[in-house]
Amino acid sequence: MKYAPINSELFITNRKNFATQMKPSSLAIFNSNDVYPVSADSTLPFAQHRDIFYLSGVDQEESVLVIFPDCPKPEHREILFLKETNEHIAVWEGEKLTKEKAFETSGVKTVYWLQDLEKVLFEIMTQCDTVYINTNEHYRANVETETREARFTKWLLQKYPAHAVAKSNPILQRLRSVKNAIELNLLQQACDITEKGFRRILNFVKPGVFEYNIEAEFMHEFLNNRSKGFAYTPIVASGNNANVLHYIENNQECKAGDLILLDVGAEYANYSSDMSRTIPVSGRFTDRQKAVYNAVNRVKNEATAMLRPGTIWADYHVEVGKLMTSELLGLGLLDKADVQNEDPKWPAYKKYFMHGTSHHMGLDTHDYGILTEPMQANMVFTVEPGIYIPEEGFGIRLEDDVVIQEKGNPFNLMRNIPIEVDEIEDLMN
Repeated sequence: MKYAPINSELFITNRKNFATQMKPSSLAIFNSNDVYPVSADSTLPFAQHRDIFYLSGVDQEESVLVIFPDCPKPEHREILFLKETNEHIAVWEGEKLTKEKAFETSGVKTVYWLQDLEKVLFEIMTQCDTVYINTNEHYRANVETETREARFTKWLLQKYPAHAVAKSNPILQRLRSVKNAIELNLLQQACDITEKGFRRILNFVKPGVFEYNIEAEFMHEFLNNRSKGFAYTPIVASGNNANVLHYIENNQECKAGDLILLDVGAEYANYSSDMSRTIPVSGRFTDRQKAVYNAVNRVKNEATAMLRPGTIWADYHVEVGKLMTSELLGLGLLDKADVQNEDPKWPAYKKYFMHGTSHHMGLDTHDYGILTEPMQANMVFTVEPGIYIPEEGFGIRLEDDVVIQEKGNPFNLMRNIPIEVDEIEDLMN
């Protein structure tokens, strides 16, 4: 791992919090992700399943975590199963977790090799009534590949059909959406690395560079700061490319007079950052670009102030829509007739701002969180309004990551990343 060791208290606390939500006489099982093949003997870089990482800190393939708070044997109330390491594996693949290192990482005292899983599992399954399985119920999930977790669940339910079954996901959705101090520090580090990348490209961008050149500059800075790279596929969209919301080709020349919409974020220790900024290729905004930019920034600032404990996500988006409608009227993009005759299901402002304003942030870029429940302190949200004008050849999106506070305005994890027009122009010139 590139990142510095994480205090195991994070994972010990996370497991305790999960265990308190479990039914009596129940156990929960969590699996690592697969290593996914590409072709021949090639594989994609391993990315750990966020749930087992959240609960253990284990960041390697072929790992299994069991939580069984009511187990008669105290040593089986938390168990890690790991792929056995040896000198041969160390030479060919690099160092894997030993039992001692696994305890140091996770705080789990009982560690077995994976070959003992079925034997130990048989013993503890005879001692419990309910088994928690870990299904993906995220509101954006669309999984076509059968995951290691899904294969294991299929095997488990076939082998132990008499057990009651419960779901881990609702517990994790609520726990993972509220961050503790260690997590907030990791998120801050991810945002700080993103800031370094952004400041680097402000000194780099000029007419004639290509979008992929800018992507490369970000990656250089991210890797130099212990990040694996981008938290998600980066968007570097110059000119009209910015009006394609998920533009990821990043292969066009940046031309004088155009704007570049950047939607990029570094990961750090599996935690994500998510930033959007829009900058002028030539180092100066035109008056029209500046007017639209400042309108988006005003919406962002006012929307941020709405993120408080008790706020309902759907109601919040209705209020943001009103802010955006006012700005679009001021810019001459909408008139009063457009608003009076709008379809309530697709308001007039959606012509120029068609996506949502905020989503949960954390281990996943679109992190866990139940959107129908009130917001709480220490939840982390993006704030990302935009205005997209294909007929004028540019689109603008601005985005920060903020932490909801018990009282007052949210704390901006990206407070040091330049965003005001004057600051952007000064740094580019």
